[in-house]
Amino acid sequence: MRAGTEADVEVLLEVERRAAELLLGHGAYDIFAMHSLSPQNLQDGIAQGILHVAELEGQAVGFALCGEIDGHAHLFEMDVMPEHGRRGIGGALLESVCTEASVRGFPAMTLTTLRDVPWNAPFYAARGFVEMYPSQWGPQLVEIVARERMLGFPMPLRVVMQRRVGDGAD
Repeated sequence: MRAGTEADVEVLLEVERRAAELLLGHGAYDIFAMHSLSPQNLQDGIAQGILHVAELEGQAVGFALCGEIDGHAHLFEMDVMPEHGRRGIGGALLESVCTEASVRGFPAMTLTTLRDVPWNAPFYAARGFVEMYPSQWGPQLVEIVARERMLGFPMPLRVVMQRRVGDGAD
Protein backbone atom coordinates (compact mmCIF):
# COMPACT_ATOMS: atom_id res chain seq x y z
CA MET A 1 0.00 0.00 0.00
CA ARG A 2 1.09 3.51 -0.66
CA ALA A 3 -0.30 7.02 -0.48
CA GLY A 4 -2.19 8.24 -3.53
CA THR A 5 -0.67 10.84 -5.84
CA GLU A 6 -2.03 13.23 -8.43
CA ALA A 7 -0.84 10.80 -11.13
CA ASP A 8 -3.31 8.20 -9.75
CA VAL A 9 -6.51 10.21 -10.13
CA GLU A 10 -7.61 9.09 -13.61
CA VAL A 11 -6.66 5.47 -13.00
CA LEU A 12 -8.55 5.40 -9.70
CA LEU A 13 -11.65 6.88 -11.29
CA GLU A 14 -11.48 3.97 -13.75
CA VAL A 15 -11.04 1.49 -10.86
CA GLU A 16 -14.20 2.88 -9.26
CA ARG A 17 -16.14 2.77 -12.54
CA ARG A 18 -15.13 -0.83 -13.21
CA ALA A 19 -15.96 -1.92 -9.66
CA ALA A 20 -19.40 -0.26 -9.88
CA GLU A 21 -20.13 -2.23 -13.05
CA LEU A 22 -20.35 -5.36 -10.89
CA LEU A 23 -23.64 -3.99 -9.57
CA LEU A 24 -25.17 -3.15 -12.96
CA GLY A 25 -28.15 -5.25 -13.94
CA HIS A 26 -29.05 -6.07 -10.36
CA GLY A 27 -32.17 -3.90 -10.08
CA ALA A 28 -31.89 -1.40 -7.25
CA TYR A 29 -28.10 -1.48 -7.42
CA ASP A 30 -27.88 0.27 -10.79
CA ILE A 31 -28.12 3.58 -8.90
CA PHE A 32 -24.57 3.12 -7.58
CA ALA A 33 -23.08 3.18 -11.07
CA MET A 34 -24.64 6.62 -11.54
CA HIS A 35 -22.94 8.21 -8.51
CA SER A 36 -19.18 8.24 -8.49
CA LEU A 37 -16.33 10.15 -6.98
CA SER A 38 -15.11 13.29 -8.64
CA PRO A 39 -11.47 14.00 -9.42
CA GLN A 40 -11.69 16.63 -6.66
CA ASN A 41 -12.73 13.99 -4.09
CA LEU A 42 -9.56 12.04 -4.87
CA GLN A 43 -7.38 15.16 -4.99
CA ASP A 44 -8.69 16.17 -1.56
CA GLY A 45 -7.84 12.70 -0.26
CA ILE A 46 -4.33 13.03 -1.65
CA ALA A 47 -3.87 16.46 -0.05
CA GLN A 48 -5.05 15.13 3.32
CA GLY A 49 -2.99 11.94 3.08
CA ILE A 50 -6.08 9.73 3.37
CA LEU A 51 -6.04 8.02 -0.01
CA HIS A 52 -4.38 4.59 0.01
CA VAL A 53 -3.52 2.82 -3.24
CA ALA A 54 -2.91 -0.88 -3.85
CA GLU A 55 -0.52 -1.73 -6.67
CA LEU A 56 0.38 -4.85 -8.57
CA GLU A 57 3.45 -4.71 -10.79
CA GLY A 58 3.49 -0.92 -10.61
CA GLN A 59 -0.17 -0.56 -11.66
CA ALA A 60 -2.85 0.86 -9.32
CA VAL A 61 -5.53 -1.82 -8.94
CA GLY A 62 -7.43 -0.59 -5.89
CA PHE A 63 -7.86 2.26 -3.46
CA ALA A 64 -9.43 3.32 -0.18
CA LEU A 65 -10.51 6.91 0.48
CA CYS A 66 -11.07 7.93 4.09
CA GLY A 67 -11.94 11.02 6.04
CA GLU A 68 -13.29 12.07 9.43
CA ILE A 69 -16.95 11.81 10.41
CA ASP A 70 -18.26 12.45 13.92
CA GLY A 71 -14.77 12.10 15.44
CA HIS A 72 -14.12 8.73 13.78
CA ALA A 73 -12.26 7.74 10.68
CA HIS A 74 -14.75 7.04 7.90
CA LEU A 75 -14.25 4.89 4.81
CA PHE A 76 -15.93 6.82 2.00
CA GLU A 77 -14.97 4.49 -0.84
CA MET A 78 -12.98 1.33 -1.37
CA ASP A 79 -12.69 -0.35 -4.76
CA VAL A 80 -10.58 -3.01 -6.43
CA MET A 81 -10.45 -3.78 -10.14
CA PRO A 82 -12.78 -6.76 -10.64
CA GLU A 83 -10.13 -8.88 -12.32
CA HIS A 84 -7.98 -8.51 -9.20
CA GLY A 85 -10.80 -9.29 -6.75
CA ARG A 86 -10.75 -12.15 -4.26
CA ARG A 87 -6.96 -11.98 -3.90
CA GLY A 88 -6.77 -10.17 -0.56
CA ILE A 89 -6.26 -6.69 -2.00
CA GLY A 90 -9.43 -5.27 -0.45
CA GLY A 91 -8.59 -6.81 2.90
CA ALA A 92 -5.08 -5.38 2.77
CA LEU A 93 -6.42 -1.93 1.87
CA LEU A 94 -8.89 -2.10 4.73
CA GLU A 95 -6.22 -3.09 7.24
CA SER A 96 -3.98 -0.31 5.94
CA VAL A 97 -6.60 2.41 6.50
CA CYS A 98 -7.67 0.98 9.87
CA THR A 99 -4.07 0.94 11.04
CA GLU A 100 -3.56 4.51 9.90
CA ALA A 101 -6.79 5.57 11.61
CA SER A 102 -5.50 4.10 14.87
CA VAL A 103 -2.12 5.82 14.45
CA ARG A 104 -3.94 9.12 13.86
CA GLY A 105 -5.78 8.61 17.16
CA PHE A 106 -9.23 7.73 15.88
CA PRO A 107 -11.16 5.32 18.11
CA ALA A 108 -13.11 3.68 15.28
CA MET A 109 -13.68 3.41 11.53
CA THR A 110 -17.20 3.83 10.18
CA LEU A 111 -18.70 3.21 6.74
CA THR A 112 -21.96 2.78 4.87
CA THR A 113 -22.38 -0.16 2.54
CA LEU A 114 -24.81 -2.64 1.01
CA ARG A 115 -26.24 -5.14 3.44
CA ASP A 116 -26.59 -8.15 1.15
CA VAL A 117 -23.75 -7.93 -1.40
CA PRO A 118 -21.06 -10.48 -0.44
CA TRP A 119 -18.17 -8.11 -1.08
CA ASN A 120 -19.85 -5.36 0.99
CA ALA A 121 -21.37 -5.84 4.49
CA PRO A 122 -20.43 -9.55 4.80
CA PHE A 123 -16.84 -8.68 3.79
CA TYR A 124 -16.63 -5.95 6.45
CA ALA A 125 -18.35 -8.09 9.11
CA ALA A 126 -15.74 -10.80 8.57
CA ARG A 127 -13.11 -8.15 9.36
CA GLY A 128 -14.58 -6.95 12.63
CA PHE A 129 -17.16 -4.36 11.56
CA VAL A 130 -20.54 -4.41 13.30
CA GLU A 131 -23.81 -2.74 12.41
CA MET A 132 -24.52 0.63 13.98
CA TYR A 133 -28.13 1.53 14.69
CA PRO A 134 -29.53 5.01 14.07
CA SER A 135 -29.43 5.81 17.79
CA GLN A 136 -25.63 5.35 17.61
CA TRP A 137 -25.06 7.68 14.65
CA GLY A 138 -23.59 11.11 15.11
CA PRO A 139 -24.95 14.11 13.19
CA GLN A 140 -22.54 13.69 10.26
CA LEU A 141 -23.47 10.02 9.77
CA VAL A 142 -27.13 11.02 9.88
CA GLU A 143 -26.34 13.54 7.13
CA ILE A 144 -24.54 10.92 5.01
CA VAL A 145 -27.48 8.52 5.25
CA ALA A 146 -29.93 11.33 4.42
CA ARG A 147 -27.84 12.25 1.36
CA GLU A 148 -27.79 8.61 0.21
CA ARG A 149 -31.59 8.49 0.60
CA MET A 150 -31.95 11.72 -1.40
CA LEU A 151 -29.77 10.27 -4.19
CA GLY A 152 -32.13 7.32 -4.46
CA PHE A 153 -29.97 4.65 -2.84
CA PRO A 154 -32.03 1.58 -1.80
CA MET A 155 -32.11 2.37 1.93
CA PRO A 156 -33.50 -0.99 3.14
CA LEU A 157 -30.33 -2.48 1.62
CA ARG A 158 -27.95 0.04 3.24
CA VAL A 159 -26.17 -0.49 6.54
CA VAL A 160 -23.90 1.68 8.68
CA MET A 161 -21.02 -0.24 10.24
CA GLN A 162 -18.18 0.46 12.67
CA ARG A 163 -14.97 -1.20 13.81
CA ARG A 164 -12.84 -0.27 16.78
CA VAL A 165 -9.34 0.72 15.68
CA GLY A 166 -7.92 2.47 18.73
CA ASP A 167 -8.19 2.81 22.48
CA GLY A 168 -11.39 4.28 23.85
CA ALA A 169 -13.54 3.39 20.84
CA ASP A 170 -17.28 3.93 21.11
